[in-house]
Amino acid sequence: MVTDSEPAPPAAPGKQPAAAHVVLLASPGAGHVLPMAELARGVVAHGEFTATLVPLDDLPADARIETRILTVVDRALPHLRDLLISLLASSSPSGGGGVAAFVPDVFGAWALQVAAELGVPGYVFRTTNLMALLTLLHVPELDRTTTCEFRDLPEPIRLPGYLLADGFIVNTFDAMEHETIAAFNELSHKGVYPPAYAVGPFVRTCSSGGEKAQHGCLRWLDEQPDGSVLYVCFGSGGTLSTEQTAELAAGLEASGQRFLWVVRFPSDKDRSASFFGTAGHGHGHGDSPLGYLPEGFAERTRCIGLAVAEWAPQVEILSHRAVGGFVSHCGWNSTLEAVAAGVPMLAWPLYAEQRVNAVMLAERVGLVLLPRGKDDGIVTREEVAAAVTELVAGEKGAAAREKARELREAAAKAWGPDGTSRKAFEAVASEWKMAAAARSRGAS
Repeated sequence: MVTDSEPAPPAAPGKQPAAAHVVLLASPGAGHVLPMAELARGVVAHGEFTATLVPLDDLPADARIETRILTVVDRALPHLRDLLISLLASSSPSGGGGVAAFVPDVFGAWALQVAAELGVPGYVFRTTNLMALLTLLHVPELDRTTTCEFRDLPEPIRLPGYLLADGFIVNTFDAMEHETIAAFNELSHKGVYPPAYAVGPFVRTCSSGGEKAQHGCLRWLDEQPDGSVLYVCFGSGGTLSTEQTAELAAGLEASGQRFLWVVRFPSDKDRSASFFGTAGHGHGHGDSPLGYLPEGFAERTRCIGLAVAEWAPQVEILSHRAVGGFVSHCGWNSTLEAVAAGVPMLAWPLYAEQRVNAVMLAERVGLVLLPRGKDDGIVTREEVAAAVTELVAGEKGAAAREKARELREAAAKAWGPDGTSRKAFEAVASEWKMAAAARSRGAS
């Protein structure tokens, strides 16, 4: 377990009381740690709190992602209890220090029991959207009333409008999920669920120099026409099979569209095998995932495409003038980064809540690409070629670009002086401040 700060000592006589801590617990994986880090920045920027971010890094091997993450949280509970007790002890009679709130992400939600035992308010941070949270909350009712497999239901699921949580902090914003936020608020006012605070989007900013700014793919983009390049990347965890990698390559080649593709090692067993960086290593084709591409692919596409191995500076790429579309696994970090850059998306969901995200994206900023056959789950080269051509050069793609521009403007306004996300954050910060003050009065 790693933390970013030590408990603050009690304020010395005559000095300003120490700020109360907001303790944030991030599950393993970039999709959890990065948005939690951005939330921590926002907490500190608010000016009345100190943020202590606790990433978990004790990973058991050879298990599914969910099992590994939950095992890590379970192992961390005693250490987390000790940390909270230590921070609570730093509270001073004058009202400084202490703990204002405990904020785990969804995989760490069962650590709320520790906060509840110590009388610390607990708020779950949803690194994905509110629709996915609502789906999760509705699953017990769906399970109770459904006898078949969920995928076999004849009609789409109609969601209404957890836990020990005092509230949910969600990395989304009003223009992205206006109807869902309104429905959730209605249910919250009726006491069905704790309140939800839509405080996003939390998106990393472009770097001004260093390795990212010098990456060769950015220099390649500089040479391409405006809005002409399709960026292809399946996130930090998304993994294609060997066959799907070949079909995607053939589809991109057949489309004739310019592309920048971040290629990772394939896995024929797990669509999230890259989550912990274990996909494909030691299974031939050399030390690079580019060895899995069809023979001659790089030479045949060198005038229109660029394939890079493992990693590329995504925020900088999406913000580049040459990028006109994004083939994505629909991870929420990637989605919000595309929204902030005003780039339309071709949604290709792979695992977790990404199919839920894809439904939303189809209505908001892009198109959806799903396998038509139920047997092998492969998106064919013909389907790839047709979809990427439509996104880059078709009427649906043009409409998606316009929607993406509108949503980019709305995202920028969300944290403006009167923005909905700023107001939501001020509301939850006010709750934390009152709770910390009440605890200090009780201690004195």
